[in-house]
Amino acid sequence: MDSTQRDAKFVPYVEKDGEEYMDTDQSLHFRGILEGWKANLMEEVDRTVHHMQDDAANFPDPNDRATQEEEFTLELRTRDRERKLIKKIEESLVDLEKGDYGFCEACGVNIGIRRLEARPTATLCIDCKTLAEIREKNRV
Repeated sequence: MDSTQRDAKFVPYVEKDGEEYMDTDQSLHFRGILEGWKANLMEEVDRTVHHMQDDAANFPDPNDRATQEEEFTLELRTRDRERKLIKKIEESLVDLEKGDYGFCEACGVNIGIRRLEARPTATLCIDCKTLAEIREKNRV
């Protein structure tokens, strides 16, 4: 699980005997994970905006100004990656609503509870993901 996703409240899902995959309990479990992750990322976005507004200064020393600009650039790059992740989280929440969440986009099999807990935005089962990575590696 991503460090921005880790939360002291996270508890792994305990499957029950005879439980159907992605039933109501599992759906609620993953909705909580996805919504909590999204909320944490949105807080980071807000924190960055305030940090950049509060810390923006016009340093007379070019080295200090360059250091600040580099810091802001790195922070914005991180936020851009998080913005893309928020979009994936929102897509996962839509899939959850439609009943498509947790099933491989390529072959339709169950992605699996543990894989989804490790990567809640996963859209491919481990086999299809491995094949996709091999194909990608061979293209380069």
